[in-house]
Amino acid sequence: MLPKEKVKNLIDKHIKLEEKLSSGEVDKKKFAEISKEYSDLNEIVKNAKEYLSFEKDIEDLKIIINDKKSDNEMKEFANVELENLKQNFLINEKKIKLFLLPKDQADSKNAIIEIRAGTGGLEASLFASDLYKMYEKVSQKKKWDIEIISISKSDAGGLKEIVAIIKGNNIYSSLKYESGVHRVQRVPDTETQGRVHTSAATVAVLPEAEDIDIKLDEKDLRIDVFRSSGPGGQSVNTTDSAVRITHIPTGIVVSQQDEKSQIRNKEKGLKILRSRIFDFERQKIEKERSKDRKNKIGTGDRSERIRTYNYPQGRVTDHRINLTLHKLDEFMEGEVFDDMIENLSLQAQEEELNKISQ
Repeated sequence: MLPKEKVKNLIDKHIKLEEKLSSGEVDKKKFAEISKEYSDLNEIVKNAKEYLSFEKDIEDLKIIINDKKSDNEMKEFANVELENLKQNFLINEKKIKLFLLPKDQADSKNAIIEIRAGTGGLEASLFASDLYKMYEKVSQKKKWDIEIISISKSDAGGLKEIVAIIKGNNIYSSLKYESGVHRVQRVPDTETQGRVHTSAATVAVLPEAEDIDIKLDEKDLRIDVFRSSGPGGQSVNTTDSAVRITHIPTGIVVSQQDEKSQIRNKEKGLKILRSRIFDFERQKIEKERSKDRKNKIGTGDRSERIRTYNYPQGRVTDHRINLTLHKLDEFMEGEVFDDMIENLSLQAQEEELNKISQ
């Protein structure tokens, strides 16, 4: 059982925040922060109150059940209520535990998504393009803004690599489980004998880092400029507009050449670099915390195969939670994407709860 004091603290905090908000003495910046905290607590206060009243409610029902003067119909009603109460107690307890779990501060951030074609040649590049289109459709349905930062196309019309930023509310919390190797099994258009080919693409999802998150020191950066190559127009290729930025302490390198302006390429490169460093530092902390346990969800381990898209069977399988949806077409249209994310989130929460209980 949860300590009653912890549960009471939630209710007391909610009351104090309500008093602060109605006092008229809070400045605009603080008001927004307190309002957010108050709104979050709103969702759990009812559960907390029910949780604390559980023992008294149980006693009241037991009095009816054990009272010789109570008729059978009343006792039967009380027994049903008792079972419902026990079920609600467990539900409330789980909700409160989940609420008390440490919050990932990056969850509310925008996300930078990087998709790269892996093994499988041209077919892999086509699959990378399909994945990007899927995330694009999800973004459209959720009214998120998606903006391409850099793109490299393949000869077949697919994508060798694409980096984009997705903006909206709590984007990183929705997309962070997408990091990893995505595998596709299907018959390529060029396959004359109908054989199924397997190829892959890697996805990396990083929380967008702001200046306040990562301070970049000029002395830690090596910036090289070079002539852009590939598509982009003649003016792109005739000047040294491409930029390669190396963060010396971590060895992280970012190249950017999509813009005609060296300044714009540098700005975009620094945005990606800042987010990669932010993610690198987060992963380092997470690895230290998780040294003695395996935690497949949320580790950001991009070397592992996380999902298979099987076109002949019309299914998509997430290997971390052993979940198969026989709705591949709908999934690629962004229709049932939330079902997958919800299950991944629940699994991650269960693992966190288990850690607390150990």
